[in-house]
Amino acid sequence: MENIISALSTFQRSSAGRSIWQLANTLIPYVVLWVLVYYALDVSYWLALPIIVLASGFTIRTFIIFHDCGHQSFFRSRKANDFWGRITGVLTFTPYYYWNANHARHHATSSNLDKRGAGDVWMMTYEEFVNATPKEQRQYRFYRHPLVMFFLGPLFMTLISHRLVRRKASRKEKISIYGTNIAILIVGVAMCLIVGWKAYLIIQCSILYLALIFGIWLFYVQHQFEDVYWSRTNGWNFITASLEGGSFYKLPAVLKWFTGSIGYHHVHHLNSKIPNYYLAKCHDKFPELNSIKPVDILGSLKALNYRLHDEETGKMIGFREAKQLQMARSQRVREAVS
Repeated sequence: MENIISALSTFQRSSAGRSIWQLANTLIPYVVLWVLVYYALDVSYWLALPIIVLASGFTIRTFIIFHDCGHQSFFRSRKANDFWGRITGVLTFTPYYYWNANHARHHATSSNLDKRGAGDVWMMTYEEFVNATPKEQRQYRFYRHPLVMFFLGPLFMTLISHRLVRRKASRKEKISIYGTNIAILIVGVAMCLIVGWKAYLIIQCSILYLALIFGIWLFYVQHQFEDVYWSRTNGWNFITASLEGGSFYKLPAVLKWFTGSIGYHHVHHLNSKIPNYYLAKCHDKFPELNSIKPVDILGSLKALNYRLHDEETGKMIGFREAKQLQMARSQRVREAVS
């Protein structure tokens, strides 16, 4: 496996031509669709809705570019990555440097049970949940509820998490949040003057909200599957965490295009410097990578039931399974005592 790390480094060098083409085939259609939604609204919101859904797909693709810029993998030039990262950050309402800092911590601590909480979905182990207070259990159940995570989560992220400065944020992160907020405000005011405040809010909020729902789902599936790898620090291994802690989300070609092949998440975690347009090629080239069991769309729906990590079995389980497990283990203890 160590040889893969070295072999993958040959794919780190981005192609300026491919990156520029990806910018063009993402941002130009996004702008065109935005305009089409505006004119479609004159007839009916229902006529505009299919265009909104399509535009949200291009918003996700825009975020993938933003994501790659943050990893310094989209262009070879840091200045180019940072420039386009800030631009796509404004388009996706995400502060570039602030998000990058959290995401870097996520990559450094992914699948490490002792270092959870940095850019992750909140996850408790079975033992933690069983020993938690009733209030903590209610809070955790609320947080992990699909309606909260996928429908209220995008609102929290857009209106609060990415808009407000946290005390522990670095000066660079704070400037990133302030700068992004100001840029969003300037663009918003300009668009309100051009198309009207009502049309702007309907169009922008609809497109962004749908994109965030899909985006959170993608991130959720990437690290929430039955046999996902988690380990304590003393047994944690980077390669294992990458290959078994990140999913291979096998999507249809169209969805793979819109999501920038981020379904090859195990490859991305193994080497985050590889631009999105090389991930599939890397996966197909190395037998060690394409032997990873894929998760298809139907299979990914099972992730909705995964709530807790059971350290004893190394599997993700649901609340119902946790209750059954607690009863079974309590019975074993009683039998052992008697």
